[in-house]
Amino acid sequence: MQHDGDPSIHSAPPAPDREDPAAPAVDGAPSGPDLADLVRLRAEQDGDRPYLEDARSDRVLTYRALHRAVTAWSRTFDAIGVPASGGVLVDVGDPLAFAVVHLAAVASGRRSVPVDTGQPVTEPARLAALLGGAVMVVSDRAEDATVPGAPAAGVDPATGLPVGVRDGDVADAVTDGPGQGSVVLFTSGSTGTPKGVELPESQLLVVARAVATHNRLTEHDRGFNSLPLFHVNAEVVGLLATLVAGATLVLDRRFRRTGFWELLEDRRITWVNAVPAVLAVLAKTGPIAFPASLRFVRSASAPLPDPVRAALGDVPLVVSWGMTEAASQITATPLGAPARPGSVGLPVGSEVQVRGDDGSVLPAGEIGALWVRGPGIVRSYLGGRAADRFDEAGWLATGDLGSVSADGWVSLAGRSDDVINRGGEKVYPSEVEDVLLRDPRVLEAVVVGRPHDVLGAVPVAYVIAQDDVDTKGLLDDLATLAETALTRFRRPAEISLVPDLPRAPTGKVQRARVRAMTESR
Repeated sequence: MQHDGDPSIHSAPPAPDREDPAAPAVDGAPSGPDLADLVRLRAEQDGDRPYLEDARSDRVLTYRALHRAVTAWSRTFDAIGVPASGGVLVDVGDPLAFAVVHLAAVASGRRSVPVDTGQPVTEPARLAALLGGAVMVVSDRAEDATVPGAPAAGVDPATGLPVGVRDGDVADAVTDGPGQGSVVLFTSGSTGTPKGVELPESQLLVVARAVATHNRLTEHDRGFNSLPLFHVNAEVVGLLATLVAGATLVLDRRFRRTGFWELLEDRRITWVNAVPAVLAVLAKTGPIAFPASLRFVRSASAPLPDPVRAALGDVPLVVSWGMTEAASQITATPLGAPARPGSVGLPVGSEVQVRGDDGSVLPAGEIGALWVRGPGIVRSYLGGRAADRFDEAGWLATGDLGSVSADGWVSLAGRSDDVINRGGEKVYPSEVEDVLLRDPRVLEAVVVGRPHDVLGAVPVAYVIAQDDVDTKGLLDDLATLAETALTRFRRPAEISLVPDLPRAPTGKVQRARVRAMTESR
């Protein structure tokens, strides 16, 4: 849908009405129960239905058990004296236990601060220093994974309850929280200095309802998530959207290639929450026999390379784009829509605008800086940092470059700091990567700038090939392809084959580390 005749601003169409009072609202509007009431409603309406299941055991958390665990943790926070403004550092590796403590902190009006348990035991103290104020730590790691002077509690992975609390000790009631809860996450910008993003409960639920509606989730759905729960995608697209729909989510600690499709078949999975890197690995497995129960696979964070899309066959795909500041989702491709190479779909409950270097709005199809706004977008960073990324009308500069077609589909061209200035000519990495990906033997391509004494920088490409290909022949063919399909200044100065590239915990390629690797060669 276009706004005011401007082809660069679009929003999602209205969502269908739902009878369930806890279900998604029309247009993802900020209506419906808060998180504490949502947990209570699910316990009353769907108490015996599984909310979460552990992929590697027979452990199940029903909606009634979730309600009791949230109640127990709320009382524990009260007893320890964690105020409404206090943070709960969730340093928990077990996925079911993490989900319980995380949701309980938010539902009780506190600030959940997820901790990456893959980091050293000093990570909670580092996050506490960034957060400031009163904190407590809930951990299933060693006793030294604490914050000096801060209270700590352990979690029983078998029940999700605080250590020492039995299920029979918890009454079926949740007292009103001291206020709106939130999630605090820290992102690193180009400077490497973390920026704190606080996502209030209302914003999280707006996006979760929009995700559930867009994906047509119902109580009959059974999702699968192996993405890290300390990232916003798994928290909102996984935990909250499932809760909103009254569905079931199967959680795994990490992605495992071996036996993946058999696991989905055994668990009767209807949708998968994934990222392009996971799907690229699955594309290497050869012919794929999808479970009959599978409705769609959701790919987050970046466009899905065409070779990966082709290898996945006919399974419906939802390709999305999001960021922490948007509580995980800005755009997504509609279910059942024909694939558009390079596109990340239409805005869902938000608006997207493309601006030029002078701040003017660009016409459809032109590449520029992507700005977003909507009820799912934050309005500031903690401590007022990076205030220049927000304008007075509520728009946020995403740091991404891209374009919007005349009918509203968004395509990404890379990050603004990824643009390569080759002798005054701008080279967008995606336009080079798209050409290299035309060769079906290429599974993934990443283009970065390498310093050059005369030109400033030149593009170089790193290619991950499909298994069992003639590497010498592939490099020669890619060089020829670049010569025929790209203007001279866009052609890679060098193309290298690599087995893999530096990645974040979500599987996304860390371009800054790739650039550093390039500069050191």
